[in-house]
Amino acid sequence: MGEPARLSDYQAESGCLSIIVLGASGDLAKKKTFPALFHLHRQRFIESHDVHIFGYARTKMSDDDLRDRLREYLTPRKGGEETHDEDVSKFLPLIKYISGPYDADEGFQSLDEAISAYEMSKDDKGGSSRRLFYFALPPSVYPPVCKMIKRFCMNKSEGGWTRVVIEKPFGKDLESSETLSTQIGDLFNESQIYRIDHYLGKELVQNLLVLRFANRLFMPLWNHDNISTVQIVFKEDFGTEGRGGYFDEYGIIRDILQNHLLQVLCLVAMERPVSLKPEHIRDEKLKVLQSVIPIKDEEVVLGQYEGYTEDPTVPKDSNTPTFATVVIRIHNERWEGVPFILKAGKSMKSRKAEIRVQFKDVAGDIFKPKRKGRNEFVIRLQPSEAIYMKLTVKEPGLEMKTTQSELDLSYRQRYQDVIIPEAYERLILDTIRGDQQHFVRRDELKAAWEIFTPLLHKIDNNEIQSLPYKSGSRGPDQADTLAEKVGYVQTHGYVWIPPTLSAV
Repeated sequence: MGEPARLSDYQAESGCLSIIVLGASGDLAKKKTFPALFHLHRQRFIESHDVHIFGYARTKMSDDDLRDRLREYLTPRKGGEETHDEDVSKFLPLIKYISGPYDADEGFQSLDEAISAYEMSKDDKGGSSRRLFYFALPPSVYPPVCKMIKRFCMNKSEGGWTRVVIEKPFGKDLESSETLSTQIGDLFNESQIYRIDHYLGKELVQNLLVLRFANRLFMPLWNHDNISTVQIVFKEDFGTEGRGGYFDEYGIIRDILQNHLLQVLCLVAMERPVSLKPEHIRDEKLKVLQSVIPIKDEEVVLGQYEGYTEDPTVPKDSNTPTFATVVIRIHNERWEGVPFILKAGKSMKSRKAEIRVQFKDVAGDIFKPKRKGRNEFVIRLQPSEAIYMKLTVKEPGLEMKTTQSELDLSYRQRYQDVIIPEAYERLILDTIRGDQQHFVRRDELKAAWEIFTPLLHKIDNNEIQSLPYKSGSRGPDQADTLAEKVGYVQTHGYVWIPPTLSAV
């Protein structure tokens, strides 16, 4: 493997970069944000002489206290085990901590003084200063924090920039989302706002555009003439795990379907953009969302795993779904009549996320009595990233028997020497580069909420009930019945097995 590319290889900007992690003492910052920054630094995408990292939170602690808290989360990755301790020792001194409230002047004045002192120490380079604020915070404090940044902490150099990265959930419904967007939009323009959805940073999600628009094979097949159903599935084999109180405010639809799975749907269903420019891609995604017709009550199945309400932070009469299957229908020339089945659940039988495109039966099929399933194109997002095509083939032997097998591209086997980056690494780097392709635009966000808000209000008003299901199951039986009703054909007796490295 050659020398890794540096940030300077991708953009001509010079000068110092300040990355400010707001909510630095919280779980998201410790488990995702700081480790992502560490691996970007280790691979020299961000350089020690160009970057300084500031943690900000209410918790009282020293620089060394924060560094010690983070150390255990800075884990080695393939190809970096030998130099790991050295890499950590170079990264941690870049971090400085400032304590303060999120809605008062003094803390942000101190933060600005610390950033400015660092920028002045680098002023001999004659470049512009850049300030990136990462909100590892609950959305309720976004507006006051944005006001404080706008008032005290904006970039002050000519030619530099200030950008803010905000995490989901972006509101709880259309009205609250629009209120939040307006409050932030009054302070920052759209080019400064990066609404992060980490699913858009996943390697296999990023591959969707290439698969669809760089391969002639798929161009004539990708439409309602050939495709029967599309399933986009997210499953976790654990429950709320101590997050019951937080999760009960939102539920599985707000947590997973309205953002992660709907964004994936856009990439599966969108038309080819005129170029790879971020705005052209986001324009096509928006067209998909605007073509979605209202969700029908009879095409929704909600579930709640048994034992969910035993969490003391969850109301005993909670109707919050921990499982949902929702059929989305797109009213346009390409997808008319094709159901997109979005399915997500907690405390399920297995853990996985995948896209499953099922093709229609062969016309005049002479093998129909022997056939055991349909062709399916599967993109497995996690774990064991893979792309495979389920085909009907002849079973080896003297008799004419058919079986289901696959053409398989398993990343762990094919790309053994390649480090697959975590989604947060890619998205933070995109933010530094100013590439908004994999971030959610305000009009996209509004269109997504318009799709789900009527359903969410019915759930909140107990007009649609969550059905009980056992932990470790596939969810309510009614979900499989719904998928079958709208056209999905289950393949029985076939299980995809990820190839092992020892088999290479």
